[in-house]
Amino acid sequence: MYESLFNYIKQHSKSPISADDEELIKKSFLPRGLKKKELFLEQGSICNYTGFILKGAMRQYSVDDSGTEHIIQLAIENWWMVDRESFLMKTPSVYNIDAWENTELLVLSLENLERIHTIDAIKEMFWQMNQSNFIASQKRLNYSISLPALERYEELVKNYPDFVQRFPQHTIASYLGISKETLSRVRNKYVHK
Repeated sequence: MYESLFNYIKQHSKSPISADDEELIKKSFLPRGLKKKELFLEQGSICNYTGFILKGAMRQYSVDDSGTEHIIQLAIENWWMVDRESFLMKTPSVYNIDAWENTELLVLSLENLERIHTIDAIKEMFWQMNQSNFIASQKRLNYSISLPALERYEELVKNYPDFVQRFPQHTIASYLGISKETLSRVRNKYVHK
């Protein structure tokens, strides 16, 4: 169960993990399962866990006053899912997070994160993750304000091809900040390029 997590840590850090560190990590991450459409976090609640996805797919989204969902993040195996602000600041979340597919996670509380943050490999992994997340967020913001819909879709297909296969068109459209109709036209142009 923990093999994917340990592989992830090794890929994102240079420091070795001792047997004692490995046991502490196993005690700190708890297994959790979510059924499709089950909430991991509900808007207005505090995000008490960050989750490492072992199997499945999740989405983070807000809902506006008219009931329209705005996808903030999509995640699949070997990705993390959390509302960072709510998790770190212990403030009510403005987001919902749910499972798009039946999902298996390893969840980590802030208390347990602080406990394992003494492990060099964990510190390095989280530093690397934060840097990658910041860069990806900057790119996504830049794409959404500067690229036409077709180019945004091309970037998504190039960088995250699994998303296009695993999430429905309306979710992809929301993630790209376009309508379903626009996505349909964009996909048609993309296919005929």
